[in-house]
Amino acid sequence: MSLTQVVRSCSRFAAKSLRVTAAVSSTAQPQMRLMHRISSNSPAVSALLNQNYSAWQSQFVRNYSAKPPLTLKLIGERVLLVLKLYDKIDPSKLSVDSHFINDLGLDSLDHVEVIMAMEDEFGFEIPDSDAEKLLKPADIIKYVADKEDIYD
Repeated sequence: MSLTQVVRSCSRFAAKSLRVTAAVSSTAQPQMRLMHRISSNSPAVSALLNQNYSAWQSQFVRNYSAKPPLTLKLIGERVLLVLKLYDKIDPSKLSVDSHFINDLGLDSLDHVEVIMAMEDEFGFEIPDSDAEKLLKPADIIKYVADKEDIYD
């Protein structure tokens, strides 16, 4: 481990201890002592801590576990975006009612890849029995809306 790596890891630890100190001042005495030792032994680390203290202050963010709400319009946009990004589909020929095999010229392996891309996009598995019936983007939109209980 080089000297710069040691200094970086010490400065990261000091930054974390600054956040802990600001949040819980009564139980942060060991972190303060360690930060003092680090900064007193290295003037470069001390200068860095003083210079970038405001950049290390964190902001609390609340994250929710639920997925964002879906609408038929949003589902349609996401399906068309995934299909436009697929390299074997010509975006100028793509519409909601385009047939994958007849209109877009995809074969059965391409159809399976499209279904797998939709599974990745929406986060659930599509059984093979259902995937055989999804031959148009409109079918996929309707299928995803039914799975997610979205009705307009």
